[in-house]
Amino acid sequence: MSELKIRTAAEGDCALILSFIRELAEYENMLDEVVATQELLREWLFEKQKAEVIIGEVDEKPVAFALFFHNFSTFLGRAGIYLEDLYVRPDKRGAGIGKKMLAHLARIAIERGCGRLEWACLDWNESGIAFYLSLGAKPLNGWTLYRVTGDTLRELAQ
Repeated sequence: MSELKIRTAAEGDCALILSFIRELAEYENMLDEVVATQELLREWLFEKQKAEVIIGEVDEKPVAFALFFHNFSTFLGRAGIYLEDLYVRPDKRGAGIGKKMLAHLARIAIERGCGRLEWACLDWNESGIAFYLSLGAKPLNGWTLYRVTGDTLRELAQ
């Protein structure tokens, strides 16, 4: 396989980013939950700059993406990077692309002075869990992720 090149996504990549999101959602059996559009991605990624995307390419063809944003650790007193999604197209898995994408994010975290890089993984994704453990990542035992969305979010806001 040719060398992986990682680049920062540009506004013109919104259709590509959305296609990656839809592929990931299909893999996770959650495609029916995707409501993102190119317009929403353009607004939130490029106008409001609330998250960033990197794209991995082999032979100038997109094969992977990662979407991330800054969070903050009160205990560390500094920002971290939260990886929302990392996706490598199935025909390119096992070639080290995921590791290179994570290494790139680790370099960004270090360059920005961040205290950590973290993400969540679905409990049933055994290959993903094994991969992350092989990199030295540690699960946050004793922590459960909570989420409020939709009507419940609106009710809580009142």
